[in-house]
Amino acid sequence: MPEPQLAPEVFDRAIVAIALTAGPEHQLAYRNEAFQELFGPRPLGVPVGELFAGPEREGFVGRLDQVLADGAARQVTTPVVVDRADGADRRYCVYSCSPVSSRYGPGVLIAVIDTTAQVRSTQDAERLSVERLHALERYEALMTAVSQLVWVARPDGSMTELVPGWERLTGHPWRDTMDERWLELVHPRDREGLLAQWSRAAEGEPSKFEYTYRLRFASGTYRHIAVRVVPVLRGGELVEWVGATADVEDRWRTRQRERLLVETTAVTGSSRPEDAFEAVTQLVVPDLTDACTVFLLAARQSTGRPDQVIGTRIASAARPGLPPLPALREQTFRLGPAALRAVVEQTPVLITFPAGEVPSGVVPEESAHWLAEAHATSLTLLPLVIDGTTVVLAAAATCQDGPPPGTGDIELLRDVLQRAQSALGQTLELQRTRQVALVLQRALLTDPPAVPGARITARYQPGNRAAEVGGDWYDAFLLPEGPVALTIGDVSGHDLTAATTMGQLRAMLRSLAYNRTGTQTPADVLTALDRAAGGLGVGTFATAVHLHLTRTGPGWRAAWSNAGHPPPLLLPATGEPRLLTAAEADVPLCVAPDEPRRTHHADIAPGDTLLLYTDGLVEVPGEDLTTGFDRLLAAAYQARELPLDDLCDLLLAQVPDTRDDIALLAFRALPPRP
Repeated sequence: MPEPQLAPEVFDRAIVAIALTAGPEHQLAYRNEAFQELFGPRPLGVPVGELFAGPEREGFVGRLDQVLADGAARQVTTPVVVDRADGADRRYCVYSCSPVSSRYGPGVLIAVIDTTAQVRSTQDAERLSVERLHALERYEALMTAVSQLVWVARPDGSMTELVPGWERLTGHPWRDTMDERWLELVHPRDREGLLAQWSRAAEGEPSKFEYTYRLRFASGTYRHIAVRVVPVLRGGELVEWVGATADVEDRWRTRQRERLLVETTAVTGSSRPEDAFEAVTQLVVPDLTDACTVFLLAARQSTGRPDQVIGTRIASAARPGLPPLPALREQTFRLGPAALRAVVEQTPVLITFPAGEVPSGVVPEESAHWLAEAHATSLTLLPLVIDGTTVVLAAAATCQDGPPPGTGDIELLRDVLQRAQSALGQTLELQRTRQVALVLQRALLTDPPAVPGARITARYQPGNRAAEVGGDWYDAFLLPEGPVALTIGDVSGHDLTAATTMGQLRAMLRSLAYNRTGTQTPADVLTALDRAAGGLGVGTFATAVHLHLTRTGPGWRAAWSNAGHPPPLLLPATGEPRLLTAAEADVPLCVAPDEPRRTHHADIAPGDTLLLYTDGLVEVPGEDLTTGFDRLLAAAYQARELPLDDLCDLLLAQVPDTRDDIALLAFRALPPRP
């Protein structure tokens, strides 16, 4: 009876990939849809060994040979590289190979199960385990290298594990609870906050805890440490805390220094030592000390015989909770031995004593009484030196439970005070420069001339910024043919250079205007000034209005040119004031010398007032310029009936911000005499 033959078509709809080979070459005789889905289209009649790539091909074909040779079924697990239209893909499969006889002759029936997903999942898990092992090894190595204490605590906060180092750091054995002996190592001012923050993190739903506090090290000094603790939850339940404690003193001190030094920039805006050091004492208290007082040493007595050095208290501050400081007065005292040593040696002196027991003779009697009442525990005397001479002495006190300052605390306090003193020294130097510039400006800003039928008044108000001088100017003079020339201008910059350039431009403009021909207009004069300034190397950005006034019967005819300056203001004797703006504005000076300039005209009736001014009269930082013009127009209208001097004074008084210089030039046409 013939052996039954397999009809492979029965596998057409099978969900398992099925293939049939024929003959010793294992030619592909049949493949179902699932097979083609897995491996892609494979041509029939081609040996299986040629249909798949990869080093595993020979071993797979060898297994097929064995199945044909001995008639025993075999299972093969091997990867195979599948070439698809979208690229090669490495798949992992289990092949069940059984001998069969079909219409194609003896062959092998191959059933394929794709196990790629399971294999890759296993590989990922193994790789993750290796990575975790490496991470653990790196973490353990890191913990032995960094200056951190890592610890594990039970849910109630008691410690169970601690990386060694606590006793070496603090000089005390580790205690697994925050009892009184543990808290003795924490700075007294930080204990309450530390306990309160930890309680909030531990009570209720556990949350991350971060806090920076001062800890007493084995050396006896306090250093800032940062602690970070995170809860470990399992199934929503707290099982332990994992924390790390690191010494952050250097980082804290750097940030503290940067913050304080930034804030001391306010000192540069003060022209009085009292104001400057008052600001500094408010900055260092309470961050660096409990109380701070600054004494200004008499200049002529801070050299020579040290036993006659006299100090005057100019600033002081104390933290909240301490007794009120004595009222600041012109308190003068002769320095005691400790203060003299600080002044002469120009080095800080630290004096420690039992709370409230201030050594006699160290400070004035009134200050000693306050230190005793405040239960002071230390006094640090810090000399501040300018040009090799001690001119300021600062006294800083710790009080009540505050321990004496360490070396780092004193260095930081001195650094902040020294920077403030340096900024003040720079301010005083700039004040001297500013005074020179003001003298120069006032020498150049001459009184307006007397003009028949008119009155001219000028004002110059320097800004109140301590470190700046301005380049504002005005000028008024008679031209040879009879007209009156008025000029208002502003040179960019706020230094002595701006003031000097202002003087040069003013002199050049006066000369050009005075020597003009009868046909030259104000625009021609400004154009000539622009070219001359550039050619002579005087050029710098500047704005100006140059104006000629010619008598016309009872009134005046004004002709002016505006080089990027705020517009003149015409204040009629009756009616609303208005700005004499132009449809097209001309560029400032020293920007485009060849740019054409225009001359504008207006009639000035008897009783009318014409105002020229610089931007300080209308500009306020952070405010829209239109608001400044509206304020000027309103003030001018209200004061239109005042005498010209009073009008100018009122306009200056209405300026809300006086940091910038202001120049003001007013011309009033007088009514004809009866």
